[in-house]
Amino acid sequence: MRYLWSIPAAVIAWFVAGFAPTYLRGLPEASSTLVSPRVDLLVLGGFAGGVLAGLIVGRLRIAAPLVLVVAFGVWLLSGNPLSARGLLATVLVASVVGAIFGALGSRSSVVAAFALAVPVAWYALRPAADLMDWRWLWQLNGLLVAIGLALVLYVACWRRGWSSAYYWLPLTAVYITAFALVDGVQAVTGASGHSTDEVANAGTDAFFSAFEPLLREYWPWLALAVLLAIPMVALKLRALPPPPPPRSPYDDRTNDAVLSDDLDWVDREEPPRRLLPARR
Repeated sequence: MRYLWSIPAAVIAWFVAGFAPTYLRGLPEASSTLVSPRVDLLVLGGFAGGVLAGLIVGRLRIAAPLVLVVAFGVWLLSGNPLSARGLLATVLVASVVGAIFGALGSRSSVVAAFALAVPVAWYALRPAADLMDWRWLWQLNGLLVAIGLALVLYVACWRRGWSSAYYWLPLTAVYITAFALVDGVQAVTGASGHSTDEVANAGTDAFFSAFEPLLREYWPWLALAVLLAIPMVALKLRALPPPPPPRSPYDDRTNDAVLSDDLDWVDREEPPRRLLPARR
């Protein structure tokens, strides 16, 4: 019965988490396909969708073939040619790798939370690229950064509750590093066509220079994300039924089974006694 709802939910999550954010400003290059043939969208979209699909299904032997079929089917429905084998292999491999992390997170969702840090950071930066002169840009960026961090912290506590809160500090550090990584990749992409040294210097400078403005400008939103994640986890744990009591090893046995061997005579039938005639 579990797979009757988890498999359809995983299929929907693969597309919604992976490629629905690209519709925030329309698909790139004025295309009308479901999956755009761009490497960055294919890698991050397939990876993020695979993580959620694996987390929902919880079994790698089911999640991996499922995301392969879904990714290949959506690629065909999008009208992309099969001759673009490199792009098709990219979305397939990214989906399977994401499903591996998601399936590993079925026991401890901290693994899935670490895997989702980079895609969530990339999604949070997308609206700002088109709203450079908007007067409320700081508030929008801060809100997206806070929502992304709150969701990542919430996913970390999805399986084991408050015992996974010890990972919030390294998870926050990875989330902030993900923004610097995205800036570095964008700088490398923008410097394409130059020499190798110039491309490497542009990526390195963009990576290390992204930490200071992010922490200076958005530290109130990061603190707000932590404060928001606390009631989210608390409400989630409160809505769950209490865990069942631990199973006793003697549940399947009768009460007589716990008696020691030297007390077995209690249940034995006493043999009939033969009285000897008295001597006269």
